[in-house]
Amino acid sequence: MDVDTRLLRYFMAVVEEGTLTRAAERLFVSQPALTKQIKQLETRLGVRLFTRSRTGMTVTEPGRMLAERAPALLADWDRVLRETKSAASRAARLLRVGFMGSAANEATPRIIAEFTRRRPGWRVEMRQATWSNPSAGLADGDVDVALLRLPFPGQDALRTAVLFTEPRWVALPEGHPLTARDVIPFRDLWDEPFVAAPPETGWWRDRWLATDERDGHPVRVGAVVDQPDDWLSAIANGYGVALAPASAARFYARPGITYRPVSDVSPSQVGVAWARSDDTNPVVQDFVRRCLEIRDAIGN
Repeated sequence: MDVDTRLLRYFMAVVEEGTLTRAAERLFVSQPALTKQIKQLETRLGVRLFTRSRTGMTVTEPGRMLAERAPALLADWDRVLRETKSAASRAARLLRVGFMGSAANEATPRIIAEFTRRRPGWRVEMRQATWSNPSAGLADGDVDVALLRLPFPGQDALRTAVLFTEPRWVALPEGHPLTARDVIPFRDLWDEPFVAAPPETGWWRDRWLATDERDGHPVRVGAVVDQPDDWLSAIANGYGVALAPASAARFYARPGITYRPVSDVSPSQVGVAWARSDDTNPVVQDFVRRCLEIRDAIGN
């Protein structure tokens, strides 16, 4: 009998969170989808893993046995998978760098150029992740290192270093009344409809809606999109406004959109992240050092 490791990860999330709702939010999946996966695991094992009640999910005795053994099994599998993929990259002299959004902005080409200068014959492959993949593939071993917006879920299990901090601005449809202002207080945006990422992106959606910085004021969602081009189109077409890094005014400038600084909202940080197991990986550490050197040269 084969059991998908994904099912075990879903099971452990429910065990650790105690409810399907919190586990689904952590996993960036819908609650019905998670319920289906748990039932599938129970069917494959032929045992009941949880008893369900209004207060949450209670682990059964067979469930407790699985919960005790599954973390070590998953950790071993993750290590084997990471080492296998890393070995393939080393053989090809390829460094896989995951990123979200604009990565390290203008610093990215400089980091790559300096890395390849120090490592002749090596090539850097940039891999853009979706908003629902908070580690840009790093947690799954799909990349060797990542350039990310901090903080992100699962960050404590990885190594990170901050490269720079930038304020968050707002992207507005051209002609919006607020474009007449030089700086917009965040409170003045609370009643505006926002262009949001899909609910399954969880932390990313909440971060860029600044849900925890509204004093409980509800968010109005004018449109839901799952990629940058659609995000830009929705704003330009007047479906809503959106918070964005200040650098978006340079990287995502387009007709129909105006960017303005926003006061009283927290800034955004960009960092480099790598697996703890790669603390002694000379290639990964070379890339990290190049990131830090470029950061220090630019000034954070």
